[in-house]
Amino acid sequence: MTSRFDNSYARLGSNHSLEVAPTPVQAPTWLLFNKSLATDLDWPSAWRQTQEALSCFAGNTLFTGSKPIATVYAGHQFGSYNPQLGDGRAILLGEWLNEKGQRRDIQLKGAGPTPFSRGGDGRSPIGPVVREFLVSEAMHALGVPTTRALAAVASGERVFRNHPEPGGVLTRVASSHLRIGTVQYFAMTEGGDGLEALIDHVIERHFEDALEKPDNKGLSHAAILLTEVAGRLALLVAHWQRLGFIHGVLNTDNMLLCGETIDYGPCAFMDGHDPARVFSSIDTQGRYAYCNQPGIVHWNLSVLAQCLLPLIDSDEDKSVAFAQGVIDNFPQQFTNTYAAFMAPKFGLTGFREDDKALMDGFFAALAQDQLDFTLAFRWLTETAQGTLDHTPVAELFTPNGALLDWLASWRLRHRGGSVEVHETMRVANPTVIPRNHWIASAIGDAEAGNTTLMEQLFERWQRPTEWCAGDEQLAAPPTPDQVVTRTFCGT
Repeated sequence: MTSRFDNSYARLGSNHSLEVAPTPVQAPTWLLFNKSLATDLDWPSAWRQTQEALSCFAGNTLFTGSKPIATVYAGHQFGSYNPQLGDGRAILLGEWLNEKGQRRDIQLKGAGPTPFSRGGDGRSPIGPVVREFLVSEAMHALGVPTTRALAAVASGERVFRNHPEPGGVLTRVASSHLRIGTVQYFAMTEGGDGLEALIDHVIERHFEDALEKPDNKGLSHAAILLTEVAGRLALLVAHWQRLGFIHGVLNTDNMLLCGETIDYGPCAFMDGHDPARVFSSIDTQGRYAYCNQPGIVHWNLSVLAQCLLPLIDSDEDKSVAFAQGVIDNFPQQFTNTYAAFMAPKFGLTGFREDDKALMDGFFAALAQDQLDFTLAFRWLTETAQGTLDHTPVAELFTPNGALLDWLASWRLRHRGGSVEVHETMRVANPTVIPRNHWIASAIGDAEAGNTTLMEQLFERWQRPTEWCAGDEQLAAPPTPDQVVTRTFCGT
């Protein structure tokens, strides 16, 4: 069979990655396979849900053309610099080219130790595999730039964390796995050795079109990289904020240069609105709380800028001035992007300066009683369309007095809206999201060998803006005994 694997990053040499083979597991079985993504990738039919494919996705054998590596990177973790991290439980099989020539990393997560495992077992419990599969694919359906999940496999072995747990392997797909932390390793840990080769590789892979932009004429690859990454990260964090998504570990090693969401360990969607909401069990100080995410991404971007300074311009003053300009512009980039997302969520054709007070009033009303973030927006959508009594929202969401008072101001601004505005509003406000208690239930079932709920949730979350039969349960906020307050990395 002809392979579509290429290995361009591996060709950069041993300074950037090390060859490593996945460690076989005893008795792999399927958890879930993503047929839709396989079709998008032009993944061969003979490599789908067969015993041979299962063996490859478990790490027991290699796909034709694959040359597995573990990549090295560094990173700021909760503000402290770690000079060498690297793929400790992830192995990059290679880069897959579809029929259009689009390049995607194919990576096994949980496939055994690598030279960067730092004493770890390189394995993953089933829980994080199920969580990442479900949430990353739901995020894709919601229009968020994200890594994807092609396959999930149970290893048939136990991994040991606080207690023995069933193990699993996730096949992750990404535009690339190159991170701010990758740049940091070569700029900070290696003193610049290998940095220029890395930047040239990233430009060729992700930003070649940017070379032709008139504003970029005469700029170095490092300057273009910083500018382009800033735009993608502003877009990414605006997506998170519009949905009430909390990443949980926004370390620099978890920020991809391509602008896709990665690392779905302790992530969660808010139920009750609270700007200071934190779910991650390791974020004890709230550094990565929902309200802090734009500022943290801004900080991470400034770290990237510092790393690129020597290569932005040969004149140090010009280099600093350019980088500072990109960093200073980021808050406005985010604000503009966020406003563009929020306008349709409120049923507006555009966002005026005085609309900020309207938006702030909405969130203040929600925070007063921690009303459900997702249902509040859907309640507003159904109210605008006059369809409230024909959906489950009326039973699932009760506005408080503050929100009802706010509604009068909103009606003056909304002024009825057109059919087109209402359709845009409907698409902007999902009915169902990956609620934490449903993910916890799917994980519990999968650990016991039952993947029915995982499959059902995966399918349902592919149509997030529709109402479907049974949504009275899936769209409902958790009951007090269902509330998930902490999520975990699984490392």
